[in-house]
Order: sequence, then structure tokens, then C-alpha cells
Amino acid sequence: MKIRKALSIGVAVSLLVLPAEPALAYLKLGFDAGGRTVTVHWDTMPVRYFVTDRGVPGVTAADFQAAASRAFTTWQDVPTASIAYQFAGFTASEPGEDDGRTTLGFLNAPELDRVLASTSFLVDSVSGEILEADIFFNSAFAWSVAPAGERSRFDLQTIALHEIGHLSGLGHSAIGETEISGDGRRVLATGAAMFPIALGTDDVSGRVLKPDDIAGISDLYPDDDFSKETGSISGRITRNGAGVFGAHIVAFDVAKGDLVANFSLNTNGQFAIAGLRPGPHLIRVEPIDDADTDSFFDPVDPVELNFRPRYFERLVIVPRGSDSGAIDVKVVAK
Repeated sequence: MKIRKALSIGVAVSLLVLPAEPALAYLKLGFDAGGRTVTVHWDTMPVRYFVTDRGVPGVTAADFQAAASRAFTTWQDVPTASIAYQFAGFTASEPGEDDGRTTLGFLNAPELDRVLASTSFLVDSVSGEILEADIFFNSAFAWSVAPAGERSRFDLQTIALHEIGHLSGLGHSAIGETEISGDGRRVLATGAAMFPIALGTDDVSGRVLKPDDIAGISDLYPDDDFSKETGSISGRITRNGAGVFGAHIVAFDVAKGDLVANFSLNTNGQFAIAGLRPGPHLIRVEPIDDADTDSFFDPVDPVELNFRPRYFERLVIVPRGSDSGAIDVKVVAK
């Protein structure tokens, strides 16, 4: 059976409720099928994509394709990942059509006044194989492909980098710093391409991947050296002996300063963080109680928010090519 998963994943303009302090996580997209979690992924490489043959003011179809190509190349150039992409040509089709083509292009959606772009999938409902993934960029906003950005316009390459992460199977990262602004939050800084809120117009700093993005894409599509050269941390997050779902576990590399993390993704509180550089890591566990949980989880997921942040009592040594051994981090209610 083939099903389209419109996963409401994309990048917003601003004002989603997110942590006021920096936090980090990568998530792989998936869905429940008969009680088992199926990871969304591509089986056939390279991933072939088309670009709609219509531009918008300031961005021609050729400009769009060039900017998207640079973003695809950024993901493809991750040395520990094996994913590859190929431009297949221009098309009269639009993103969102179930035509068997992975298509990127502009659509006018002024009613989506907080959504710059969004990705949807056609997937195999048994295996999770992606059969088609379309990305639409909202032409209700002004866009730019200028090398240094352009005043009052959003940078297409930056937003494409984020959406291609979704197209590849990654969910949102929670890393970022915001402050209260009116009835929402203003973004001060981001630390991952997969952060769900754009910094703003004329900003091009998001054209690069950060450690969390690199760990995520490498975990999903590992090359031959990934499992040999990196390690992982795994374990459980518990409160009064019961597993905690949705706890945010951050691994801080004390030697290099990199942050890579994940969530506990079942009711047993189990988690795993892959793609870590060998050596000592500091582990912090926190609730995402200042976040819009729908940006990271399905609304029906039993995300637990009632616990205090906690540091694991000792540094965890990540071995090269294997796991640290399960750790158990006990948290307490607020």
C-alpha cells in the first residue's frame, strides 16, 4: 500500500514557542504501522528531483534550481553519510501532485502566513521507503538567491537546506535561542539547519550544517566509516522507575564543544544518540516544556513534561565504533 504522509514539516517565519535557552536534538521521521515504528527513508540512490519551470519575482526557475542544487550538495558532501541526489530536469508539474516525481517549486499559499516552505511524502506504508517527496516554497513571501542575502527577502538556499533535510527523512532540531516578542518568540540564534524557525529575511548564516544535522543524516544513511569512526550513547530516562517519553537528552563533547542529542522515543524511556566523536561527553536531560511539542512529535504522543532538568552524575566515555553501554538517568517531578 502507498500512502501520502503530509507531515506538516517545514520552516516557519517566527513566533513558534521554543526554548529560551539553547537545546539540541535530531529526529528521524517515521510513523506507526501495526504497533511498530517505521522510519521514513530512501532506498534508491541517487534521489532524483525535478524543479517546477516557473519562478517568482526576483527568482527565475534557473535561479531556483541553482540554489536548490547548492543545498542538495551540502547534504551530499557530509563525509560520513551515503545519501546522493541528482537533478532530473524542469517540469510543468507542481509540488504536491502524486505523479511519481519528487518536485520542488513555488506555490502561492497566503493563508499559511507563518509557513515559508513545507515537505510532503508518498511512502510505502509497510517499509517506510520514500517513493516521492515534494517541497513547496510559499510565494506569498519574497525570496532571494543573492550570494550575500537581500533586504526583506528570505534566502532560498537556507530554507531549501532545511527542507531537504526533511525530504531526506529528518525531523526538526530543537537547538536555538529565542526571546519573548509580543505574543510569541523571536529567534536570536540557531545551531542546526533543522531548527524549525527561520532567523529572518536577508540572513544567509543557515546555509551550513551543524554537528546535530551531520549526526542525523549520517545515522540515517551511514557510510562505511560512520560506525567505525564514531560511537553512541544509549540508555533510559526514568521517573519513579517508569520510563519517560519525549525527554530531551543532550550529549556535550567536552573536548570539542559539539552538541548532539535525541529524545527518548518510547514509553520505556529508551534513547540512543549516534554519530558521536569518541571521548568524554556530558549528558543533560530536560523536558521541552517551553516548546511547541507538535513541532517534534505527533499530537497523540504521550510526551512527558513534568520533570526537572538533570545532569548525569558522571562523564560518559564514547568508544570508537561501539556504544557506551546503557545508562539510566533518573529524573524527578517538578
